[in-house]
Amino acid sequence: MTPSRRRFLIALSTTAHAQVTFDTAINNGRVIDPASGLDATRSLGITNGVITTISPAPLRAKKIIDAKGLVVSPGFIDLHCHGQNDENYKYKARDGVTTALELEIGVSPMKKWIDDRRGKAVVHYGASVGHVPARMAATNDTSDWLPAGPAATRAATDPEQIKTLELLRQGLSEGGVGIGMGIAYTPFASRAEILDVFKVAAKAKVPIFVHMRGAGRKDPGVVESLQEMISDAAIAGASVHIVHLNSSSGRAFELGLSIVRGAKARGIDISYEAYPYIAGMTRLESAIFNPGFREHLEMDYNDILHTETGERLTEETFKKYRKEGATVVTFTMRDQDIDQAMAAPDVIVASDGWLEKGKGHPRAAGTYARVLAHYVRERKVLTLNDAIRKMSYLPAARLEKFVPEMRRRGRINVGAFADIAIFDPNRVQDKSTYQNPAQYSEGITHVLVNGTLVVENEKLVEGVYPGQPVLSKLVP
Repeated sequence: MTPSRRRFLIALSTTAHAQVTFDTAINNGRVIDPASGLDATRSLGITNGVITTISPAPLRAKKIIDAKGLVVSPGFIDLHCHGQNDENYKYKARDGVTTALELEIGVSPMKKWIDDRRGKAVVHYGASVGHVPARMAATNDTSDWLPAGPAATRAATDPEQIKTLELLRQGLSEGGVGIGMGIAYTPFASRAEILDVFKVAAKAKVPIFVHMRGAGRKDPGVVESLQEMISDAAIAGASVHIVHLNSSSGRAFELGLSIVRGAKARGIDISYEAYPYIAGMTRLESAIFNPGFREHLEMDYNDILHTETGERLTEETFKKYRKEGATVVTFTMRDQDIDQAMAAPDVIVASDGWLEKGKGHPRAAGTYARVLAHYVRERKVLTLNDAIRKMSYLPAARLEKFVPEMRRRGRINVGAFADIAIFDPNRVQDKSTYQNPAQYSEGITHVLVNGTLVVENEKLVEGVYPGQPVLSKLVP
């Protein structure tokens, strides 16, 4: 929207709409819209889940929210949320998130996954169709979520590769938001197999969201892995998004960042994300911890925390829990690398989080409040406007070519869906910790999803489920 058009609409709202009563009005807040650059005291009128008026004067409505002294922002969009159930959606809402997507590992089959959440979600939800679950189905790997059987321990046969690609195409036709890949969890997937997946994505004109083959400085690490992704994207003509470039780079984040930016400058459609923590989380029985992981990832047993017990591992307990299966937190990054990631103007903030019965990683509950509190207010690594842009507009803009409805999310303008986070910039704070991750963020006072309050006065609104499925343009 041009500045003159926006001024016209604001002027119109002051006169013709002065006596209109909206469903909801958010009055006198500091409205920050990263898409247009708006940063001013404004009032919003919301009707039928859509922002219909932006006014310099307060508005009348059936429900009025006084946002004086508060920031009114587009709701945050998490591209990498593994926790896709009511427990996790509630923590997302309290962290200002209005859309939570599982785009890394993804899901398969897709239709049932979408249908199981209809009418039951506090926030919007969606997923990529996953190469990992499709490969697990094709190879009869019955592991829970991440492969530990044939999908992780051997190459796929030609018929299995064909079946995997069939499942990916089916999932895309049912609304998968691109293709998710966890190549690190399927180490025997050949480079030819991965290239074939890129070709499927390119033909369908959807992006690939990928956890790359290797991590860290040592080959095969971040350099070789990024070169594979960039080459495949160039050969196939596909769009690619690198998940958690911070943890994939380890202590070579600056090098990884330079490679991504070099490819982008030369026409490759590539983007990347990072989370604001020095520790990651995964499953201990996965291929990530195959023999040699300590040297390759520059970590030791004591750098691994068992989420269920809170203990740091030893060689003995590592072997025990790896055999049993466990969720673990891994401390492999440095503060200066996370500072650089958060400051990068083109980074998308994403959580990569999940909680299970209150256990997990603090990023599942506190990622977005942590950016606002720790990296904006305390450390001043980035500005408030930049932070909001990385958490709302950038993820929406990355998806909008493939998911048309995202053109109306991640923004505050007339005609946008009313997905809104309201917070106190002086008080917003993540409370989730590694020892006790199941703690709601503070200072995010109100959250609206399609115009429906799901958080009011820092409390969850019970019994409302306005979240809608986010589907690719391939769905009729």
